[in-house]
Amino acid sequence: MDQKQEAFRDTLGTMTDDGGRKWVYPKKPTGRYYKYRTYVSWLLLTLLLVSPFIKINGNQFLMFNILERRFNIFGIPFWPQDFHLMVISMIIGVVFIILFTVIYGRIFCGWICPQTIFMEMVFRKIEYLIDGDRGAQIRLDKQKWNAEKIRKRLLKWFVYFLISFVISNVFLAYFIGSDALIEIITDPPKEHVKGLSLLLIFTGVFYFIFAWFREQVCIIACPYGRLQGVLLDNKSINVAYDYKRGEKEEGRAKFKKNEDRESTGKGDCIDCGQCVHVCPTGIDIRNGTQLECVNCTACIDACDLMMENVNLPTGLIRYASEDGIENNTPFEFNLRVKGYTAVLSILIAVLVTMLFLRNDVEATILRLPGELYKTKENNIISNVYTYKLINKTSQRIEDIHFELISHEGTIQLIGKDDFDIDKENFYGGSLFIEIPRQHLKDSKENLKIGVFSKGKLIETTTTNFMGPRSFR
Repeated sequence: MDQKQEAFRDTLGTMTDDGGRKWVYPKKPTGRYYKYRTYVSWLLLTLLLVSPFIKINGNQFLMFNILERRFNIFGIPFWPQDFHLMVISMIIGVVFIILFTVIYGRIFCGWICPQTIFMEMVFRKIEYLIDGDRGAQIRLDKQKWNAEKIRKRLLKWFVYFLISFVISNVFLAYFIGSDALIEIITDPPKEHVKGLSLLLIFTGVFYFIFAWFREQVCIIACPYGRLQGVLLDNKSINVAYDYKRGEKEEGRAKFKKNEDRESTGKGDCIDCGQCVHVCPTGIDIRNGTQLECVNCTACIDACDLMMENVNLPTGLIRYASEDGIENNTPFEFNLRVKGYTAVLSILIAVLVTMLFLRNDVEATILRLPGELYKTKENNIISNVYTYKLINKTSQRIEDIHFELISHEGTIQLIGKDDFDIDKENFYGGSLFIEIPRQHLKDSKENLKIGVFSKGKLIETTTTNFMGPRSFR
């Protein structure tokens, strides 16, 4: 009997017995959680659509230009030399999601994930508007290809394509920059064949995902769905069915008017099936925690509405843990949660410290490979170097020159004595460092060099200096 009850775990909820695709027709959800999710979605969609076009001090608010290795986070530019900061930030994001999953289950998928937001709050709403609710969609799919079905299908597919094209433009702006995107859009198409091709590829991918692949992204493709099976335990809070109250001694049963269910031993679940009909992944939440559940809360709203209609207490499906339902115990801040919290706190502290220590100007001075030192007149030892300065700020830095801080000597730039660096740019060249022989104590010494702008020290860097082995 137990094996038969658990048989649903052997196959996906969107797969038929013969291995075919079982199309999901979720009923349009209503209720307080859906209203809250709608507000959150509006906020996140607004941020997603406008962030690439907001600029702070001339910098794009968010940009992830992987090809040129340039990143902007909240208007602050990060260069390849800051890659360690990006790595720590990504690790913090992963640990945060893990911690959130351990405590609150897969709530990220239902409330924040772009896939869910676009699918449920954009494309699904269009489908309800054109095709109708669950029953109308099922009837439309079953009916023959007449004028009505062709009209609705072409209209829906065309709107899906337009929205996919808009989304692809926005996502491309995150990767190549909004200025480059606007240039592609405004210039003649023949001047940006590669850019337009990339746009159409992105459009095709988004169209395929939201028009056909849909919930399969969450069930099959998304690795986070698999990860949650490792992270969740009986103390994690999920969208859960209260089986003790819903089943009781006699199990679930259809509702009968004026029936005293308490005396008959029947559970509060009236087996209406509404929690299944509204599920965007087509599962039955009453079977327990499942891989396909994205914690979207649609089943909570549907169940609460039915409980109110039959004058039974709400909360039969609610946010709760397995232990909370079984033993009626509150959430406990256990050792595993404390461990993740400690790791997350340490990583955030490290990142904040590194951000405060991050220099606006980064200087690199390296000895020219294969070149030995030279002895000049008056026992002057000379080494040749290459240098590179990166201006990470949004301001132009002017009148830059180098000075030796640790030793007596001179620095001579090849070409000019001082130079300027434009904002978010770099400058490189070659230079000679010359030190009197009597000021050298070893054949290889570390030098400390200061970078000055208009006479003000803005950065220091180190390099090594080669000299003869014997000095006296």
